[in-house]
Amino acid sequence: MKAYLDNGATTRVDPRVVKVMKPFFTKHYGNPSSLHSWGRTAREAVEKARKTIADKIGAKPQEIIFTSGGTESDNLAIKGVALKKGKGHIITSKIEHHAVLNTCKSLEKKGFKVTYLPVDTEGFVKTNHLKRALRDNTILVSIMHANNEIGTIQPIKEFYKICRKNKVLFHTDAVQSFTKTSLKAASADLISLSSHKIHGPKGVGALYVKDNVRLEPVLHGGGHESGLRAGTENAPGVIGFAKAVELCREPHIKEMTKLRDYLIKEVKKIDGSRINGPLKKRLCNNLNASFEGVEGESLLLQLDAEGIAVSTGSACSSKELEPSHVLTAIGLRPEQSHGTIRATISRFTTKEEIDYFLKNLREIIKKLRSMNPL
Repeated sequence: MKAYLDNGATTRVDPRVVKVMKPFFTKHYGNPSSLHSWGRTAREAVEKARKTIADKIGAKPQEIIFTSGGTESDNLAIKGVALKKGKGHIITSKIEHHAVLNTCKSLEKKGFKVTYLPVDTEGFVKTNHLKRALRDNTILVSIMHANNEIGTIQPIKEFYKICRKNKVLFHTDAVQSFTKTSLKAASADLISLSSHKIHGPKGVGALYVKDNVRLEPVLHGGGHESGLRAGTENAPGVIGFAKAVELCREPHIKEMTKLRDYLIKEVKKIDGSRINGPLKKRLCNNLNASFEGVEGESLLLQLDAEGIAVSTGSACSSKELEPSHVLTAIGLRPEQSHGTIRATISRFTTKEEIDYFLKNLREIIKKLRSMNPL
C-alpha cells in the first residue's frame, strides 16, 4: 500500500482536468493573442477560465491576472506596489512563504523599509501588532491567509479593515487556502492563487488585483494580461486551473476536515508528540507534529521506504538544515523543529491511507527512539 500525504507541496492532477487540457495541446493550440480562428478559440477558452476563477472569489474577470504560479503572483503583488510607489514602508509577518519574505528582503536592498510582525504560539498575527506597526509612509501589508506549514488561518478580513481605514493596500498569499476556505475578493486588494495545490497543473496561477489598484509590471514584453504580465498565456494550464476550481466542492472540505481531525486525534495519543498550530482555525487538510527523541528527516525517509510521502516543512526549503522559520517563530526549540513532520491530505485521501500512515508512524517512532542514545 502507498499513501501520498504531501498535498501541501503539490497535488495529483485530477483526470478530468487533464481531459479538458488535452485539446489545447494538439487541436486548439493557437496563441490566444493571434487574430485567426485558432487564436480566437484559445482566447475564448482563456477568458472563460478567467471568469470561472473570478466567480469563485466574487471578483470581476478583468481583476484576474494569470501568472506562472504563487511565487510569481507574490512577486508581482509586492514588487508591483513597491515599484509603483517608488519608496515607502512594507509590513509582513515572520511566517510568510519565502516567495514573500525573500521578495521583501530584495526590496530592503533597494531602500524600502520592512517590518516583520511576530506571531503567537499558534502562528496568529495579532491585530494590535499590525496597528502599531503602521506608519505614515506604509504602502503595503502582506500577510498570508493560511500558513503552508502549520495551517494557521489568519483573520484577513480584520487586517483588511485596518488597512482600508489607514488607506494602505493589503495583499494576502492564499495559495494554500484557495477553495479550502470561504475566501472572497472583498478580503483584500491583492490575492495570490495557485493551481497545483488544488489538483490542477503546475506552472500556472493567478493574482487578483482590485480594479482600482495600480501596479508596476515586473515582466515587460507584449503587454499581455492587461499590461501587468507579459508573455503568451499558458492556455492549457489556465484551462486546467479553471477546471480544477470547478471541481472543488464544499463536501470535499467537510471530508478533509473529518480526516484531519481523526489524524490529529490519533497523533496526539503518541507519547512525546506535539501538534503545531491551532486545532480550530486551521486548514482542513493540515497536520504538523513534533516528536520528542526523533529526527524528522530519519522519520520521513523511513516512512518513504514504506510508501508514505510526508514532508519536514515546506518543499521549497526541505533541503535546508536550518530549523523552519515558521516553527522558530512560534517558539519551538531547534531540536523540536528537527523532530517535526507535516502531513497534508487531499480530497482523494482515504481513511485506509491515514490508518496505514498511523500504523507505520507509531512503529517507526518507537524504532527511532530505541536507537537514540539520548
